[in-house]
Amino acid sequence: MKQTGYRVRASSARRMRRSLSLSPAALATMADIKEKKVPPVPESLLKKRQAFAAMKAKRIKRLVAEKKVKRQKRKLIYKRAESYHKEYKQMYRSEIRLARMARKANNYYVPAEPRLAFVIRIRGINGVSPKVRKVLQLLRLRQIFNGVFVKLNKASINMLRIAEPYIAWGYPNLKSVRELIYKRGFGKIRHQRIALTDNSLIEKQLGRVGIICIEDLIHEVYTVGKNFKMANNFLWPFKLSSPRGGMNKKTTHFVEGGDAGNREDQINRMIRCMN
Repeated sequence: MKQTGYRVRASSARRMRRSLSLSPAALATMADIKEKKVPPVPESLLKKRQAFAAMKAKRIKRLVAEKKVKRQKRKLIYKRAESYHKEYKQMYRSEIRLARMARKANNYYVPAEPRLAFVIRIRGINGVSPKVRKVLQLLRLRQIFNGVFVKLNKASINMLRIAEPYIAWGYPNLKSVRELIYKRGFGKIRHQRIALTDNSLIEKQLGRVGIICIEDLIHEVYTVGKNFKMANNFLWPFKLSSPRGGMNKKTTHFVEGGDAGNREDQINRMIRCMN
């Protein structure tokens, strides 16, 4: 009986050892894992990661700073546009007020002489005399239906009189100036004709004289400010369409039923037809 009990215990112990034992393949795998060590990261890769992290942090910092500057600039542009709107409204109301005061006193109100003209070339290159051709070049009117803003003084008025048979000109209002610049405004940037799709384009070229947005540009042109020459030279000559409904007679003056010459405030109607 004693021997039988010993055999039973020995056999059960062998079964337990067999169940707990692992296969040779598993044992070999565990041994390989113990022997293999994780290779260290190369120093060049560590440097690259550090440089990339520093570059990313710098870029994020720069973007945050740029966003802050843009937000401040948007507020400034909005305030300027608001002040310009008030100024235009005040100018308009003062003209009406002065006319009413004069009429009340049985008198006449004579408004100030206009300082801004818009000039459109209405004839081509055939039969142009050298003097007229030179004046048209100075006015930057090299193609038919090109238009430019001109500051009116004695010299410019004399030039307009010389080229009068080939141009139509008059005094634009605020609506005409704004529509021309917004719709057909192109800037001269590095001697190239670039569309004014962003205020940053204007600021890069005219920021040094305080013109940072398109509303500043419109204000400078319409009021003929001290930086009018720079602002006007920055604007590429406007390429207008042929007038809807056609023209009456290009070779005849406007006062005789034609199209050439000075048409004063009636130039606004022509701009509407060509813009």
